[in-house]
Amino acid sequence: MSAAAHPFLPPRSAHMLRRRASNLLILALAVAAALFAVAILIYLLLYVIVRGLPFLNVSFFTELPAAFGSSGGGMGEAVQGTLILVGLASIMGIPLGLCTGIYLSEFGRGSFAGAVRFTVMVLTGIPTIIFGLFAWVLIVIPSHGFSGLSGGVALGIIMIPIVASTSEEVLRLVPKEIREASLALGATEARTILSVVLPAALNGIITGIVLAMARIAGETAPLLMTAFGSTFWNADITQPMDALPLRIFVFTNSPYPIQISQAYAGSLVLIALIFIASFAVRWATGGFRRRR
Repeated sequence: MSAAAHPFLPPRSAHMLRRRASNLLILALAVAAALFAVAILIYLLLYVIVRGLPFLNVSFFTELPAAFGSSGGGMGEAVQGTLILVGLASIMGIPLGLCTGIYLSEFGRGSFAGAVRFTVMVLTGIPTIIFGLFAWVLIVIPSHGFSGLSGGVALGIIMIPIVASTSEEVLRLVPKEIREASLALGATEARTILSVVLPAALNGIITGIVLAMARIAGETAPLLMTAFGSTFWNADITQPMDALPLRIFVFTNSPYPIQISQAYAGSLVLIALIFIASFAVRWATGGFRRRR
């Protein structure tokens, strides 16, 4: 029926049609952009899986790299080194980053806190090779040798601003009424932070920590100047140490197809480690629970 038969209905003006058309256009562009981003991610994952999965076997995790051009071998020492380096970096980066985030969220007032916050923001955007250069000057030159310790320090410094910034943002989301209620019950400020604020923001803090660990797990440039790499099993952090990004970098520069294929296999293992860690954190923190 026409609008004349129903005088109480608003007419379909050109203005309303333009609004609906612009709304549909923006919605279509947003959906297209999201699908494009997801498609790129899926393509990369499928490409790495197709190229690397046939070369994943038990020997890949238990054997040392074979000579260039030879078949067989694995990246067992690189997997071991990655786990050790990420562990060393976490021992250093998580406490310092978390304490910095707590300071900025709970006590950060004035010009000094502003300077710290600005420094954290700048460190987040600095190229990671600069941190490798810092660890090279700080540890490698005085000790006259590359080591896993210097690599762990470089990766730990990369973690600090990431953990600090995410922790600060998550802690700021905790309602101030919770803090005031704890203080009103007689708890000290330190006890309030440790027993009330941190548990309330624990899920977000853990997620930020895992994001930082995923970030450093794929870093190559800082390790070229610190851990340097090795083709032998090594758990001594005072000696050169291999890592998956380093071994992938070396194998991708190889002229032999077998090493290039193993580089794809190493990339797949690195992606799988990050995926497993992210999945475990999401499951442990209830991220997969259906929201009501």
